[in-house]
Amino acid sequence: MRALLTSILLCLALASCGQRFDTDQRRACRLAIPALNPGDSTIVIEGSGQGPRPGILRIVYRVERPDLQPRRRTIDCIFAGEGTPLQRGALAGLASDGRPMTDASFLLLRRFYLENKAEPPVDPEAAPVGHLPLLPPGAAYLMQQSLAALPSAAIYALLASAYALIYGLNGRIILTFGEFSALGAAAAVVGVALVFSLASSTPASGLAIAFLVAIAVSAIHGFAMGRFVLRHLDKANGQQVLIATIGLAIALSEYLRLAQGVELRWLPPVFNEPLPLARAANFTVTTTPVGLAMTAGGLAAALGLIHYLRRSAYGRAWRAVADDARTAALFGVDARAVHDRALVIACAACGAAGVIVTVIYGGMGFSGGFTLGLKALVAAVLGGIGSVPGACLGGLAIAAFEMAWSTAMPLEQRDIAVYSLLAVTLILRPGGFFGDGALSPRQV
Repeated sequence: MRALLTSILLCLALASCGQRFDTDQRRACRLAIPALNPGDSTIVIEGSGQGPRPGILRIVYRVERPDLQPRRRTIDCIFAGEGTPLQRGALAGLASDGRPMTDASFLLLRRFYLENKAEPPVDPEAAPVGHLPLLPPGAAYLMQQSLAALPSAAIYALLASAYALIYGLNGRIILTFGEFSALGAAAAVVGVALVFSLASSTPASGLAIAFLVAIAVSAIHGFAMGRFVLRHLDKANGQQVLIATIGLAIALSEYLRLAQGVELRWLPPVFNEPLPLARAANFTVTTTPVGLAMTAGGLAAALGLIHYLRRSAYGRAWRAVADDARTAALFGVDARAVHDRALVIACAACGAAGVIVTVIYGGMGFSGGFTLGLKALVAAVLGGIGSVPGACLGGLAIAAFEMAWSTAMPLEQRDIAVYSLLAVTLILRPGGFFGDGALSPRQV
């Protein structure tokens, strides 16, 4: 009953947030316009905005033909939401001049026309690209792939830092950090939805609320995990801790499923208008303000954690416990308090990574943390697990590896390649490429 009430409240709150249409949705709507007009027509887009009902995109355009007077027409596009067989945000129906298209006609339109690679009519609201620097197609494609990989670099850096922060203290791997990122993503959506339903806010304040709520919720759950689970395993070996955290990850994933349901909970797109940076012969290199902002914020948080460990009193205590906990205790360092704070910081970093995933990609399901956490573990091992700076570099390396693989190799084999990279690293250099060649002695 509690999970049902939470889901109902969340849906009502999200419904009150209004609808914003991103660039891909506007493009999909424009792509359908030529199919509704004669082949010799010239389509001129005049504007776009909210349709007759919330959640409907209306585009006003003018049809010009050589032998007829120009005619102004409209197209209304409906997009799929949660609980539908289509991917959220996909075109689910349309109406031309206020007349809805039948399901059979729309199915034929989507199957035989919308799925091709034809270019839609030019959007007059798009920024001009004639002044942009002209690059060779290969260089432009590489630049576009690199820009697309920036948010992934920030996400992997934060999650890998969480692994390294805990492993550097006790040599144990906590396999719940991926689920903590999913928890942060769900908490961010709930927090933003509730705040927007109670008071009007700007998109920038909504992003700030998302980070604050996600970090707070993830940190509180991390403290509970350390106090009620990990503290009882202080004297246990690594295998027992590994099994316990696997069970905890499954429990946390099920907890999220019961709380939010099996459907994704999405944040409305904000600041995602494309910024053209360069052009090639056949396409324009673009990025988005929110992508750059999330990348800068994630990498700044990772660098801030490194600086905090190097310059603060807690950082000195962390290094002392990591080197020799018993000797540190003789000098008055509370190893248990150091562990608790490290776990809270690590889980907060995971929550921030979950917000970045949600803001950039729209949402993150209850089971989305497993793959993300496993890739971050690969990054931590690659960078020299136990070293937070090395883990951050490992996150950047994994993002660059995925970018290079996506550029030249089949996309569906990318995850297999990342996991194979983990196996190769453990065989050839167990201490990671940025650490020692061996795991022992461990440098932190």
